[in-house]
Amino acid sequence: MNHFIYNGKILKDGSPVAGAGNRGLRYGDGVFETMKMLDGKLQLENEHFARLWKGMVTLGFDIPKHFSPEQLSTLLLTLAQKNGHAAAARVRLQVFRGDGGLYDAASHHPHYTIQTWALPEGNGQLNSNGLLVGFYRDAVKSCDTLANLKHNNFLPYVMAALHAKKEKWNDALLLNSSGHVCDSTIANLFIVKNEQVFTPALNQGCVAGVMRRQVIHQLKDGPLAVTERAISPEEILQADEVFLTNSIQYIRWVKSIENAAYGNSTIQKIYAALLPTIA
Repeated sequence: MNHFIYNGKILKDGSPVAGAGNRGLRYGDGVFETMKMLDGKLQLENEHFARLWKGMVTLGFDIPKHFSPEQLSTLLLTLAQKNGHAAAARVRLQVFRGDGGLYDAASHHPHYTIQTWALPEGNGQLNSNGLLVGFYRDAVKSCDTLANLKHNNFLPYVMAALHAKKEKWNDALLLNSSGHVCDSTIANLFIVKNEQVFTPALNQGCVAGVMRRQVIHQLKDGPLAVTERAISPEEILQADEVFLTNSIQYIRWVKSIENAAYGNSTIQKIYAALLPTIA
């Protein structure tokens, strides 16, 4: 049986930790990080904790001195080892406020859970079979202060994922209130057109992905430097190549969206340049 951590304590999976008055359950009041561990080491650890801390500050948490990246990193490794996942794991760290109503939180101290799952062999390799992706149009993202955070109020992505499963897609792309593309349910989006690389700017409402940032940084001084701007669905359908990025799978190339088909020759070059910089 797997275990998880709640506020520093190791518990068996299925153990109850939140009552009906919990603000995380009631309102999605919190933030989270999904990280990759290989050989007992978190990849891009500093970047993940920097984004988590930024999210907590934005949401107005009172962060105790003992609640630190160093403490959490130790707990993440302890749990991965106990679950037998330290060799290759997906790690989820969720932070949320405790009990209280909308205006009267019992406190603003962070509560947290940590979970781990074993990753299959070969995870992170560039996919040989391209993804089938579509647009989800029934809910849109706003471009506000919260848009770039990985916060627990995840409903547009949940509905997009359900729609993708119904349509037998591998993923779905979400739009913002202006009709431009934000990101997918679990990844950031990049397109290649005429040997130029583009990705939605942060002001377009996409999550500020750690792997997104890594790709942009890695390519910034070369011929494939990334331009961040608004991207319309029509531009995506006319692109030469499309790929998705996240911290677990790195880069995945998209084979088709609606009636558009894409190659992956430039994506292979980007993947080869990125891989040595991650660990």
